[in-house]
Amino acid sequence: MSTRNNEIFSQGDPEGAAAIREAHASGRVRDTMLDDFGIEIPAETVPLPSQGLAYPEGHPFHRQSTVDITAMTAREEDILTSQALIKKGTVITELIRSCLVNKAVRPDFLLSGDRNAIMVAIRITGYGREYEATINCESCGENSDSGFDLAALPIKSLTLEPVAPGQNCFEFKLPRTGAVVNFKFLTGADEEQILSDHERKKKKLKVKTDSLVTAKLEKAIISVNGIEDRSKIANFVRRMPAGDSRALRKFMDEHEPGVEMKAWTTCEHCGEDQLASMPIGATFFWPDA
Repeated sequence: MSTRNNEIFSQGDPEGAAAIREAHASGRVRDTMLDDFGIEIPAETVPLPSQGLAYPEGHPFHRQSTVDITAMTAREEDILTSQALIKKGTVITELIRSCLVNKAVRPDFLLSGDRNAIMVAIRITGYGREYEATINCESCGENSDSGFDLAALPIKSLTLEPVAPGQNCFEFKLPRTGAVVNFKFLTGADEEQILSDHERKKKKLKVKTDSLVTAKLEKAIISVNGIEDRSKIANFVRRMPAGDSRALRKFMDEHEPGVEMKAWTTCEHCGEDQLASMPIGATFFWPDA
């Protein structure tokens, strides 16, 4: 997996702005800010971690390395506070849908890594690149307030070749059983379904054990030795050797495109440096909360 600098913004991006102006001029979109107030909301260009390699021909993102978004406005703040969307768990999907220039794109079926890159970019347009979060020190155990530069987070680009061009399908041979697994990188819809099923089992079936590891593998695996039957795949996942499970998850994690949500921080108590995972809390979209 290669990484590159997160050049999320080219301020006042001419291509993105041109796309909006074209839609406006053709009559497909009425721009109230421009028509009534003479103010043009800037467009920004966001790099796609997947490079568009996992989207089929005909998809708006097919083989596209970037995507255009409009800057976050008060309308998007309404989306973030919508109790109906919060209850449904679709806030981020609707936020992305609102900011994408190309309205033909379905945000819930984008790869999770691409969604995260767009989400980070939207946050920067609304509240800037600086993000404050509380980090627990691995050395002394104390909490410290740390600042993250969102625009400096590295992009993990997809370098793994799909089994066929334009398919979200990749191959891995398990080291212990030797089985050949075809898997996909999860989409926003996949993630939402996994969490929904998990919560349903916990509440209705009173399941106490955490089954998210197997649930994600079941959702990600497309076939095992050519077998695509979902019930058989679920049974295989539950019975596969731990070494195979770990190797597959490690391979998927290392190659999944997305944003590296980590940065070096210094503990204000003991002075130790650590590579910390950036927590996404309430202040991510509400800095003054």
